[in-house]
Amino acid sequence: MSKKKQNKTSSNTIALNKKAKHDFFLEDKFEAGMELQGWEIKSIRQGKVNLSDSHVFIKEGEAFVTNCKIQPLESASSHVICDPNRTKKLLLHKRELDKLIGSVERQSYTITATAMYWKKCWVKLEIYLAKGKQSHDKRDTIKDRDWERQKSRVMKNAR
Repeated sequence: MSKKKQNKTSSNTIALNKKAKHDFFLEDKFEAGMELQGWEIKSIRQGKVNLSDSHVFIKEGEAFVTNCKIQPLESASSHVICDPNRTKKLLLHKRELDKLIGSVERQSYTITATAMYWKKCWVKLEIYLAKGKQSHDKRDTIKDRDWERQKSRVMKNAR
């Protein structure tokens, strides 16, 4: 007998940080695992995650994410102290960490988290090496996006 794969109707994406594209020029992409506790996994399955103000930093050769808010469930165990703003360790390969450390220290990059998603049974965090945008760059991005939207409307009506 052959096994049939079931099509997943839901997306693997848990949370997005849409503000990151607006505030930064995103350059190099990395995929990092996260060191999580049991109550955090239960909350993530319920979708109670906010990445909008999250920030990745390097300390003593290891990467950590802060301000990644995971709201605890009311039904979580009463004997566990749930801290929604807990700093979580990121799991990366040594050469990836070396590249991140070098870029942050020498080239003044910042590391930002853009998405959290499921990969098989693991929670992964998508992080980018990024350069900050100035206010005029942000205005240019908004102007380009509005022009693309307007152009698509005109092309749609022209047909």
